[in-house]
Amino acid sequence: MELLIAEDVLLLLMDDERGRMAAASHARPLLGGALLVELALDGGVEVEEKRGFWHSAKVHARQLRSPVRPDPLLAEALQVVAEKPRTAQDLVNRLGKGVRDILQDRLADRGLLERRERKVLGLFPSTTWPAADLAHERQVRERLQGVLVQGLTPDPRTAGVVALLQAVDQAHRVVDRRGLRAGEVKHRAKAIAEGDWAAKAVRDAVAAAQSAVAAAVAASAAAGASGG
Repeated sequence: MELLIAEDVLLLLMDDERGRMAAASHARPLLGGALLVELALDGGVEVEEKRGFWHSAKVHARQLRSPVRPDPLLAEALQVVAEKPRTAQDLVNRLGKGVRDILQDRLADRGLLERRERKVLGLFPSTTWPAADLAHERQVRERLQGVLVQGLTPDPRTAGVVALLQAVDQAHRVVDRRGLRAGEVKHRAKAIAEGDWAAKAVRDAVAAAQSAVAAAVAASAAAGASGG
């Protein structure tokens, strides 16, 4: 079963029993970043060269057709990018709006998640999404295990997933570290994200998405700290 990178990331971060997402407060920029990474791997977007300290590099659409792998979410994301050049930080928030709900519904329709609805205290509706079929998620975890723990060379898609997980400090949490310290796995994730695993244009676009997600996480943490 071929899913979007955003769907793979969501499955990895869902608690299979409780049906809730780790790093849920960062879901919007993270999943928006995942859509941007997918477009980059499809060759649909590129990042202009930064032309000075005060100039924010913009992301451009390279094509106004459907992505290589047709999907309504990707097609819509490409149209947003094509509207006008925007920074990656702007785009990850635009692209990620409402995506978590859409993906959870899609994954439930495909039989990978189960939609459970109840009322808290008999009044407040609550929906959880425990795992219904773990086969695909296990395959994704095995690939991550190979590159993050065993040191195998990642394919571009796996490297993109690692870059996104690293941006929200979750790469070390989705694998069995087998005696490795969390810091070692984080170091490997960082090395993979910065590695030479794809053409420069693709890596630049993925790096822009990763940086934008990390910046959104940092801004959220700072806002939480000041509010506390």
